[in-house]
Amino acid sequence: WFLCVLGRDTWLPAALAMVALHLLLVPALGRELRTLLPLVAVGVGVDAALSAFGVFDFKGALLPLWLVVLWFAFATTFTRAFAVFGKRPALAALVGGIGVPFNYGVGANLGAVVLPLEPWLTAGVLVVVWAVLFPLLFRLAALLNPSGTQPS
Repeated sequence: WFLCVLGRDTWLPAALAMVALHLLLVPALGRELRTLLPLVAVGVGVDAALSAFGVFDFKGALLPLWLVVLWFAFATTFTRAFAVFGKRPALAALVGGIGVPFNYGVGANLGAVVLPLEPWLTAGVLVVVWAVLFPLLFRLAALLNPSGTQPS
């Protein structure tokens, strides 16, 4: 998150290297990619839609490359660091509805994104989207990877 949001394009090579290192270290690359790619596609699609509808403004781009890389890094957490939320959908909805909008707000304060709508409207949209999306992403990860790949 820090490499992508703070460094954006400047630190993009380091963020890409971290994602590449993750892919080199997983025991089953094919299974990992079959899990990650749909999660990334959903996340990028949702962020692109929010950008297209004017919730986000990435200074002329629909989505910057650093955000796509951030989605790859974030997707790796659904079967690992954040896997506990997959077993608790209500908790995932709560954390998603509060935590992720907070991260977008921090990103806006750091200059990574502009939030052009009224703050209450932006917060309302992001809370609803992420309270629904976060648990759904865990469900999707479980469907794509029923064995629950864990780091070796």
